[in-house]
Amino acid sequence: MFLVLMNVAKAQTTTADLLKEWERAKTYTSEYLNAMPETGYALKPTPEMRSFAEQMLHLAADNYVFAAAAAGEKSPEGKAELEKTSEKTKAVVTKNVLESYDFMIATIKKMTPAQLHEKVKLFGRFDMSREQALGKGFEHQTHHRGQTTVYLRLAKTTPPQEKLF
Repeated sequence: MFLVLMNVAKAQTTTADLLKEWERAKTYTSEYLNAMPETGYALKPTPEMRSFAEQMLHLAADNYVFAAAAAGEKSPEGKAELEKTSEKTKAVVTKNVLESYDFMIATIKKMTPAQLHEKVKLFGRFDMSREQALGKGFEHQTHHRGQTTVYLRLAKTTPPQEKLF
C-alpha cells in the first residue's frame, strides 16, 4: 500500500512543487545563517569536523553540483570548491550559500514537467530521473543544515523554529 501511495504522489510532483520546497529550504537555511553569530562561523565541535562555515559552504557547493547534474550540465566554474575558500566570514558565507539556492531554483524554473522524468547520471554513475537527482540534493542540504543545529547550540544560540510547511 505504501509503495502505491508513493508512486501516486511521485507522479503528481510538479516543478511548482519543487520550487516551493527549495524556496522554503532557502528561507530556513538563511535563518540558520543569520542565527549564528560572526564568531561562531569558525566553530568546530571537534578538531576533525568542519567548521560551521565549512558545513554551510559544503551544502552550497553541492547545491550547485546537484542542480547541474539534474540539468545535465556542468557545475559553474569554481562553485564545487566553495568549501575550500579562505573567505569564511558570515557575510561571504551567507552570500555564497544563498546564491547556491538561487542557482538551484533557477535550474528548476527552466525545467518542464516532462523533463523531471528524464534520466540523468548523478556523479557519472547513478541513473535516475532529474526529479530524483533534485530530491537527492534536497536530502543533502537538509542533512547538512540539520548538522549545524549542534553548532548553534554550542554557540549558545537558539536554532530557528522548524519549517515543515
